[in-house]
Amino acid sequence: MVRIQIEKAIPFSPEEVTTDFELIEQNENESVISAIAVRNSQLAELAAPLLDKGIIPRQVTVYAAQRATTHAPEGRALLIYPEGETLVSAVTENGKVSMARTLEGIAPEQLQMELPQFALSAELQGIQSTFPNILLDESCYELRDTVQGIMSAPTELVGIETPPASVKLNLLPESWRQRRTQVAKRGEWQKRITLAAGAYGALFLLFLVYLGYTRFAIARLDRLIARDSGPTQFIRETEANWKALAPAIDSRFYPVEILLHLSESLPSQDVHITSYNQSARQLSLDGEANTPALAYQFAEKVKKNPGLQNFRFDMASPRILSNNHAQFRLEGKPK
Repeated sequence: MVRIQIEKAIPFSPEEVTTDFELIEQNENESVISAIAVRNSQLAELAAPLLDKGIIPRQVTVYAAQRATTHAPEGRALLIYPEGETLVSAVTENGKVSMARTLEGIAPEQLQMELPQFALSAELQGIQSTFPNILLDESCYELRDTVQGIMSAPTELVGIETPPASVKLNLLPESWRQRRTQVAKRGEWQKRITLAAGAYGALFLLFLVYLGYTRFAIARLDRLIARDSGPTQFIRETEANWKALAPAIDSRFYPVEILLHLSESLPSQDVHITSYNQSARQLSLDGEANTPALAYQFAEKVKKNPGLQNFRFDMASPRILSNNHAQFRLEGKPK
């Protein structure tokens, strides 16, 4: 509601100006506020050096409000300070700017003429022109007697605040707020991209280190293999020779031992072994049983014989003879 009333009171469209206000005092019937408006074009002209470099201010406020908040947070005060080649005179109430005016020149004669007019203008706007606090910037020390003579009140010298006091008043245009938000988001994305690029670079560097170490380890293993190739070849040849000689020197492969275990596996006298052949790679035997069942029984007992577990036996289907006997062939290969 306050902003609507401010926009009605100024001779510019809402898009051309930025407004803000502060509450000075309030009672049950009325409220007193300090309303300030600034043209966006003039603000952009003042801030052009910053905007051209992509620097968006976080807050735009009135300097008099900062000085009032610091030196006169309670009651009424008259604040006078230089700004360029002119003087700024501001009336503050409870640390809020009620009225401000630029005084032409800083000569005592000019001040004697304009300062009473300023006080009268304040009276016409309902602001009391008696000020318990009169604050003069220390750089205007030579005007102290003049101000005291005009206002008939003691004048206090104040210095520049470092850093300036914090105030709620903010005249930052909406377009600047949006632009600042975009810049902040862009900066955040750039930060994230930088972190991601750094992480990627670190991973790539670790990969290069790993690759170099792997190549070094492979080269070292190749040298060790080349150095040990002679003994390794000898061991392989020796192992092959022993494997070839295994049937001849291992008692489990002796024909006599195998035949003994085969005879132990005969289920009855109705099963006969008719021939037996053995080589380094396999053995085979032919036999005849009175019935096919006896042939199968014999094959099963051979497979389960503890002394023949180093062989894998297979038997094809028996051939039935004219006298109903079963002729079979059993083959075994070393495991």
